[in-house]
Amino acid sequence: MIRFHNVTKKYGHETALEHTSIQFKKGKIYGLLGPNGSGKSTTLKMVAGLVLPSSGEVMFKGMQVTRKIADKVSYLTELDMFYEAFTVEGMIRFYASQFEDFDLEKANELTAFMNLDANKKIKHLSKGNRGRLKLILTLSRNTEVLLLDEPFSGLDPMVRDSIVKSLISYIDFGNQTVIIATHEIDEIEAILDEAYIIHDGKIEGHCEVEKLREEEGLSVLQWLKKTTAGGKREE
Repeated sequence: MIRFHNVTKKYGHETALEHTSIQFKKGKIYGLLGPNGSGKSTTLKMVAGLVLPSSGEVMFKGMQVTRKIADKVSYLTELDMFYEAFTVEGMIRFYASQFEDFDLEKANELTAFMNLDANKKIKHLSKGNRGRLKLILTLSRNTEVLLLDEPFSGLDPMVRDSIVKSLISYIDFGNQTVIIATHEIDEIEAILDEAYIIHDGKIEGHCEVEKLREEEGLSVLQWLKKTTAGGKREE
């Protein structure tokens, strides 16, 4: 569904991605793993059409990705992008007015599931609850692609557990492609189909998670440590 072909992205003299070729198939959940500054966020922004490659191609269903892909992609950024004076319900209704694919019923279900007070103003939400609201807004769009950039950043373990449960409950498995960029691996390992390691803008490893467990007896975290310690390795 999504294919990077020999993609390089530079910001001035800094290289965020270098000669990267990678593909994401329909109906799978992918983990983009690596430290901060490795190129994970740039990869997601390129899928979303927010950043264009300096060279190479990013393709979606055989067409070159542009900003017009926005109606196919729901993107959870690591940044907070809220109207502080809105209530939770007000922000949800604002999103519903902006995106034709926004499912208000799903948003209300997620709000209840996440134990968020719909009448509370966003400026009074804790960081954890702001993270829950971001996920509600992202998952409530019925798009072909879900992009989650560090969805666990700064959240306590109980909030992380709720996020993983919401992913399992509200993703349309088989129809939606989900790409999660994170350095928090333990929380998402159970739901991943495949994982890529990105370091210094380069793909250092790729694995099919179930195959990794069955044939090598390794967790994703163990594989990550082994791969980064031993140099480039691909399954």
